[in-house]
Amino acid sequence: MVAHQTQVAIVGSGLAGLSLALRLSDQGIDCIVLTKSALASGSSLWAQGGIAAVLDPKDSFESHIQDTLAAGAGLCDEQTVRTVVEQAPNAIDWLMQAGVHFDLKQSIPDQLHLAREGGHAHRRVAHVADTTGQAVIKTLEEQLLAAERVTVLENYTAVDLTTGVGNPPRITGLYALNVAAGQVETVSADIVVLATGGASKAYLYTSNPDTSTGDGIAMAWRAGCSVSNMEFVQFHPTCLFHPHAGSFLISEAVRGEGGILVLPDGSAFMNAHDSRAELASRDIVARAIDYEMKKGGLDCVYLDISHKGRDHITQHFPAIYERCQTLGIDMAHDPVPVVPAAHYTCGGITTNLQGRTELDGLYALGENSDAGFHGANRLASNSLLECVVFSKRAADDIARALDRQRHTEIDLPPWDESKVTDPDELVVISHNWEELRHFMWDYVGIVRTSRRLQRAANRLQLLNEEIRDFYSNFTISQDLLELRNLVLVSELIVRCAAQRKESRGLHYTLDYPSADPSLCQNTTLTPRL
Repeated sequence: MVAHQTQVAIVGSGLAGLSLALRLSDQGIDCIVLTKSALASGSSLWAQGGIAAVLDPKDSFESHIQDTLAAGAGLCDEQTVRTVVEQAPNAIDWLMQAGVHFDLKQSIPDQLHLAREGGHAHRRVAHVADTTGQAVIKTLEEQLLAAERVTVLENYTAVDLTTGVGNPPRITGLYALNVAAGQVETVSADIVVLATGGASKAYLYTSNPDTSTGDGIAMAWRAGCSVSNMEFVQFHPTCLFHPHAGSFLISEAVRGEGGILVLPDGSAFMNAHDSRAELASRDIVARAIDYEMKKGGLDCVYLDISHKGRDHITQHFPAIYERCQTLGIDMAHDPVPVVPAAHYTCGGITTNLQGRTELDGLYALGENSDAGFHGANRLASNSLLECVVFSKRAADDIARALDRQRHTEIDLPPWDESKVTDPDELVVISHNWEELRHFMWDYVGIVRTSRRLQRAANRLQLLNEEIRDFYSNFTISQDLLELRNLVLVSELIVRCAAQRKESRGLHYTLDYPSADPSLCQNTTLTPRL
């Protein structure tokens, strides 16, 4: 068996993982980055809008803080919000020093062009056209490949964390499946950081890539970490509706630049749902679209920005314009068909302001974590910001932790495959995967009821039993590992949703359609080991 040794093992290569690896390398700390696909992959790569930060003299930290708290519907941790918002300008500076070229104003070439998105009172979103994530990730990838002390393991899927004997136990590393070789390898580490992204692939329709299978959340739960606020799944209001579009997103910034949501007859409808109309927060816009689609029996609604003209559209949204063109949609003349899609997991592994979990030696960053920044609903363009700010805070904390403890190389026990065989029927995995995504969409989607949640819980119990049996008796594969994790995370989402007897933020239930001030508290689950 292949055995890897390192000071810090980082699982995931989105913005949180890449930023952390670069910061650790700068401090002379050895680390291994494990990624399920290529290095530049994951949801961060697909982020269109940008990164929110107070960069305009007319804006203020307090305004950004209040916008974030308002979107979070009472469940944000104010200290966390204040910390991240106040460190946001430094995060933008760090990215620019790394080589990210954010768009500049045409009229004032030395000033950043700032976009405005739903829920923001000011223009404060730094961006690179409409492909910010791609620009940021590609830039950091180049930096990382040239960095010292960083080893990248591509096409590795983490299986489970390992802990040492003690009270309390401490992290010792993890097992990871080398997909190309088809074998499980060990990774011994003083510190493990989970930065695996969210779990939106639990749903039938999602804007996220296939890697968003909740791996970090599931592994942390099995190792004994608490999770919080898993009921708050953000559905992006405007995913392109077309049989050949895949999971292509129509950025929030399109509405920020004047795009109007309309019905097939061309009539606008958002004013009937919120006074902010198209600039309302994502949860409100997604529910409004869902309501209008169900009311009218519609397959989709439309987003119309044609009144802005071709030059404006191609300048601000070149990638979106080009993608629509390939599908026969001219944004300068045609409204774009859109539907909501699962987009962001607001809850996750419970952490502190340094990204530390309850398990000694384990950190969690980015979408798979919950430090209280997003609360019941993430404000647009705050996610990439969280990744960059927390990567610095975690890197500094990890450096201090490594200084305090003595490095000891640990030989993890080999992965035991002596009692398993190759599976004779893989249809079990594919069938269960499809069933999971369908009933999660139908029962645990934008609008929920207690009965729907119970139906989902019943089906999850059966799926858990089948997968547990399959996992125990057959050789593991990436598909099996991802399905195992998705079913567990789906169960956590349903359990949290069933506990919340009110509607708040992204959790909307017909049985309790109003928010209850007495229930304005986090939903936290702790595993029984």
